[in-house]
Amino acid sequence: MLEFASIIASTLNIKIAQVEAVLNLLNEAATIPFIARYRKDKTGGLDEVQIQQIQDQSKLLKEFRERKTFIEKTITEQGKMTDALQTKINAATTITELEDIYLPYKPKRKTKAQTARENGLEPLSTLLLAQNDIDVNEEAKAFINEKIKTVDEALQGARDIIAELINEDANVRAKLRKLFEDTATLQSKVLSDKETEAIKYKDYFDFSEAIYKIPSHRILAVLRGFLEGFLRMNIAPLEEDALELIEKLYITASLNSSVEQVKKAIKDSYKRLLQPSLETEFRTALKTKADEEAITVFAENLKQLLLSSPLGSKRILAIDPGYRTGCKVVCLNEKGDLQINDVIYIHEANKKYDAEYKIKELVAKYDIEVFAIGDGTAGRETEQFIKQMQLGKPIFLVNEDGASVYSASEIAREEFPEYDITVRGSVSIGRRLMDPLAELVKIDPKSIGVGQYQHDVNQFRLKERLDQTVVSCVNQVGVNLNTASKHLLSYVSGIGATLAENIIKHRNEIGKFTDRNQLLKVPRLGGKAFEQCAGFLRIKEAVNPLDASSVHPEAYMLVEKIAKDLNTEIKLLIGNENLLKQIDSKKYITEEIGELTIKDILNELKKPGLDPRSELEQFEYANIFSMEDVKVGMVVPGVVTNITRFGAFVDIGVKQDGLVHVSEIAHQYITDPSEVLKLNDKVQVKVLEVDTARKRIALSIKQTQEAPTRSSQKLGVKSRESGDRSSKPTAHKDLGELNLNDALSALKNRFKK
Repeated sequence: MLEFASIIASTLNIKIAQVEAVLNLLNEAATIPFIARYRKDKTGGLDEVQIQQIQDQSKLLKEFRERKTFIEKTITEQGKMTDALQTKINAATTITELEDIYLPYKPKRKTKAQTARENGLEPLSTLLLAQNDIDVNEEAKAFINEKIKTVDEALQGARDIIAELINEDANVRAKLRKLFEDTATLQSKVLSDKETEAIKYKDYFDFSEAIYKIPSHRILAVLRGFLEGFLRMNIAPLEEDALELIEKLYITASLNSSVEQVKKAIKDSYKRLLQPSLETEFRTALKTKADEEAITVFAENLKQLLLSSPLGSKRILAIDPGYRTGCKVVCLNEKGDLQINDVIYIHEANKKYDAEYKIKELVAKYDIEVFAIGDGTAGRETEQFIKQMQLGKPIFLVNEDGASVYSASEIAREEFPEYDITVRGSVSIGRRLMDPLAELVKIDPKSIGVGQYQHDVNQFRLKERLDQTVVSCVNQVGVNLNTASKHLLSYVSGIGATLAENIIKHRNEIGKFTDRNQLLKVPRLGGKAFEQCAGFLRIKEAVNPLDASSVHPEAYMLVEKIAKDLNTEIKLLIGNENLLKQIDSKKYITEEIGELTIKDILNELKKPGLDPRSELEQFEYANIFSMEDVKVGMVVPGVVTNITRFGAFVDIGVKQDGLVHVSEIAHQYITDPSEVLKLNDKVQVKVLEVDTARKRIALSIKQTQEAPTRSSQKLGVKSRESGDRSSKPTAHKDLGELNLNDALSALKNRFKK
């Protein structure tokens, strides 16, 4: 891969030495989190995003090299390779250029041009291409034979050969491709008799937009309508512009009968071969671009969700609310272990007293510190029921997205084989409040409702990016080696599912880890895996206090030397800012450990094992519980639940998320809501419109702000815990548009649990 270093460095505007260092480390099976955290001196401080880009670029270049080798081999085996052709291939810098060069030599099904050649019409096509002023009908008569019966058939065959020649001309394709890029539009029309069925695609019944500026959500919306059989779509520039471009390349004489034949061939080549081929190419390219943007939105939201504020170790009473089937109640200890489960009925007057008695009894018996209530169906009502009991305990509404998926999963069955899905769901709600990251890693990221068009995008690429996001978040936070589940451990750098299971088994055997070096006794966990994972695994109350920090074991000797030079012990050095200020970092630089690493170590010694996530704060909704309570002009608090490119969805506590269109987020012009908002931000919103019949609420953030300053718009930096809304009717977040009315049409109910 090192031969790609200079190309990658130029593409990403990174020094060649940095790229080479990353490629070498990747070749040595180092993980991206490990490289970013513990090999800064080698990479010059590159972050995870840059390292990932280097890896992605390397893969693309490898694919390019393999395709180039295949094409050269195929053409050579055909006996058609020439010095000029090899020069063209060597000059190609993209897969597209390679494919254009390869097209004439690519094995293909029998074409009209091949049939015409077999019928002896190639000389006639050559004659026509010369564009001399001749009688083409007379010339064509000479080619009539048992297979070619008429002059028209002869001329048609000759034009077929010319059309294919034009289609396979790499120069023509390159210039047409540029024309498509600059001027083509994506157009869609509703199929006749489909207007009623296709009503959700109403904005695209007669739609046209230049492809160079169309946003990803509109591309995906049109493609979905097309694939569902509601819309016709095409991508093309003006036909006359395309024909004029080709004629400039192929018409070399004044108008005569030969030129007329070539013009016909040009038109046929464009409409039958070039335009459909390039349309397919651009449809694929637009889809890929839209996929990447949608996947990026999903990954950004997922990262923010996974890094939601944790409550920490508390004794929790968790409730999964319900009407007819009752509320499922569980009590968890500080470790998240299930103590007891029960069911209460708070929506039936004759059972409320029993429910109150049972809750008070559980609170007293298990010394409950906090209530966690699922925010789905009946969530607000359950919250009010607990509040009116005045037990003096904090109450948190917990986002339920994916809870039902977890409850029915193999992971949940393995954790709680003797309990049904209702109990598992309640446990998940409680544990999410304790530590969102530790619980959400058990759920397929696609089941967490923070994406845009996640079912339409490339599923392999989606999974790849989301898995990368989970890995990044887990390693950024770090993992408690003695309490982590195998699912959380499996995302730690260098571990994976098998080693995670082996660690759990070993932990069960020894009771708990007291030293990072004990990891080396775990079956199949060798030196390389230890190097990759050790720094991300924490052992609280370990023999060596550094085991509770992110200081890597390979740097322990350095810390010991620093402590010795300061005439103190490591445990007294940790957290002692006065001592740490005395350290001259340059004094400890060696060939193995450079200044960037030493700086990281000193920062870690100041606050070892610090959780990068913000502290959890309580949040209070307004005294509204259903859409009927929501009135235009109200200003109410809300929580950002999803961010798309066209706006943000905000939960105001009425079982229906409202949409803040991108134009209503900030006073200054923004193109992306994530410039201002993050998932779980607490915001004040003004109600602009309420459509109860269609379950739509339009909101504004900027209309609640007096001064158009960035600081006043960046509302809410601490968040409540968040997770799945599969149980909560909310807005459909896929068909948003760039104006408010269109954006409102994006809103529709999600399915209920």
